[in-house]
Amino acid sequence: MTETVAVVVVTYNRAELLVGMLDGLARLERRPDAVVVVDNASTDETAQVLAARTDLPLQVVTSGENLGGAGGFHLGVRTAVEQGFDRVWLMDDDVVPAPDSLTVLMSHDEDCLTSVREDRQGRLVEKAATRFDLRNPLAIKPKTSMVETDYGTRAAMPPLVEVENVAFEGFLVRRSVVEEIGLPDPGFFIFYDDVDFAVRARRAGRRIWAVRDAVLVRQLDFDQQHDLGGWKGYYMYRNLFVVHFRYGENVAVRLKPWLVALVVVLLSPVRGGRAEARNVVRALKDARGLRRLSLSARPGPGRVPG
Repeated sequence: MTETVAVVVVTYNRAELLVGMLDGLARLERRPDAVVVVDNASTDETAQVLAARTDLPLQVVTSGENLGGAGGFHLGVRTAVEQGFDRVWLMDDDVVPAPDSLTVLMSHDEDCLTSVREDRQGRLVEKAATRFDLRNPLAIKPKTSMVETDYGTRAAMPPLVEVENVAFEGFLVRRSVVEEIGLPDPGFFIFYDDVDFAVRARRAGRRIWAVRDAVLVRQLDFDQQHDLGGWKGYYMYRNLFVVHFRYGENVAVRLKPWLVALVVVLLSPVRGGRAEARNVVRALKDARGLRRLSLSARPGPGRVPG
């Protein structure tokens, strides 16, 4: 059986990067059946860039406000699922797929697959976790190992590597999975919406495979050192805490956010991080209200089409 596939791209004010990403999609050997681009209320030249792309089966969904990456993927995946595409390939606007990447992915009869990312110099930068530990309360960060650190180079990888979380950069999922577990949760806004989705998929019995030969090139360097006292720091803390509250496998892990918040607050005078302390306190409070999956992301009649 030949399956259909829709690409879902979320973009916000990065028209120049979006051009390169769309060029990559246009060069794919296996042409996608649809390219759903969610424009998160961009104010740059994004609309003009999209209007010019007559070489792709483009569907542009323009939001009335910036929904964040999580809200954008929620909207884009919903759009693709409602149209009945068999698989959905999720993309950020700063990655470029190799011409054979979709061909390679579609050759595997698995429900959840992900491309393997490299940087512009060809170095392996795939940070999907090979171990995401929600059982050990002493694991400060649940991502205790990842493809990049396990293998070092793409050549050292086996053809398939099982991973426990993904980024929404090259993640290919079957519609049947979305119908069973629900949509990406827009409540995250940014960060951890992809982790949350992967945890739900694995808890529903799906295995997730990183496909070595499905290459995706990142156009920007990874910057994991966000200002923890700024607005991104708030979302990083809040959403990390949400994942622990929702999926911690024991009481100690579900209590870990409280310990992290306490340590951050106690150390803030000597670290000069009073803004971070305010962020973590607010994040802890707000995370408690997000213990359950957002209603619009849950599977069921009127929410996720089946």
